[in-house]
Amino acid sequence: MDVETKLELVKGFAAEIITEPELRSIFETNDHPAAYDGFEPSGIAPIHFGLLRARNLKKMIEAGIHFKLYLADYFAFLNDKLGGDLDNIRHAGEYFVEVWKACGVDTGKVEIVWAKDLMDGIDYWDRFMRVGKAITLERIKRAVTIMGRKEGELISAGQLFYPAMQVTDIFQLPVDICQLGMDQRRANVLAREVSEKYKWPKPAAVHHPLVLGLQGMPPGKSSNPDGIIEYKMSKSNPKSAIYMHDSYEEIKTKVGSAYCPERVVEGNPLFNYLELILLKDKKENIVIDRPQKFGGRLEAADYNELVSVYKAGKLHPSDLKSFVADLLEEEIRPAREYFEKNKRAKELYEVVKKIKITK
Repeated sequence: MDVETKLELVKGFAAEIITEPELRSIFETNDHPAAYDGFEPSGIAPIHFGLLRARNLKKMIEAGIHFKLYLADYFAFLNDKLGGDLDNIRHAGEYFVEVWKACGVDTGKVEIVWAKDLMDGIDYWDRFMRVGKAITLERIKRAVTIMGRKEGELISAGQLFYPAMQVTDIFQLPVDICQLGMDQRRANVLAREVSEKYKWPKPAAVHHPLVLGLQGMPPGKSSNPDGIIEYKMSKSNPKSAIYMHDSYEEIKTKVGSAYCPERVVEGNPLFNYLELILLKDKKENIVIDRPQKFGGRLEAADYNELVSVYKAGKLHPSDLKSFVADLLEEEIRPAREYFEKNKRAKELYEVVKKIKITK
């Protein structure tokens, strides 16, 4: 695959690339650059973890990238996820691997790395201290948003370690590309600054958009990445999330109660799901079947035309919700069936289901 094709694959799902010329150079000089995405094992997988991340990962592999899936167990411990119980956190990490398999990720083509293994040595902690020396306390405090917390919401002194640890990971793994969500931007920018100070290889950053929670997002927030973080779908907030194990009835109920005003697309989670997940790679016409008395069959050539139709008031929110619920069921069903048929996966899911979720 040539460099331009690789770039287009990545640009197809990225909200931001820091920077495109650097990413181009990486592809020009390395046939198999390393990239990573990191996850706190912290509960039941929602759709952005299973569907969005898996799709992005497959495209990165298609581009010849050696991908590292990082299970950040000690990060979840510091962030008090699952009550800070490392046994529970590691069960959740093993469950995460099964979710990726259920979503079609060939785990034989990726490298799975646990934080507990990466951190096991003086080399890691030597680098961690060098990173810490290069970052001011104010920058650390501003970066707590990468933990899913608001700026200023530090709970313990240990959580001050978190941003520097995440920066350290990037160089210790090591990777050429950080492929994470927009909510992780501050850590990746810090890593690029630290690399300049120590003359370490500077990573490019490919940030994918965030998936909104069912509560939606007020107009005007989309221009501010930190504002979006507050409204993203979260594993720890059942009211905001559609999970990879939800039944069709649960999906319909959740989608039915989602924020979805007539004619409003901005901040509407259903259009967010359509754009980022459900219609992302669809080539055929979009078809919505409605009763004849409500307009009958509706067709749109693509996502953009569907947006125009909705803004014009030609598609009612209830019909949109039915359409989205059906598409979600279509995407989630294979993963749900995987967990029903695979004994080990089912056992891990049952264990994680019983663990109390903590933010």
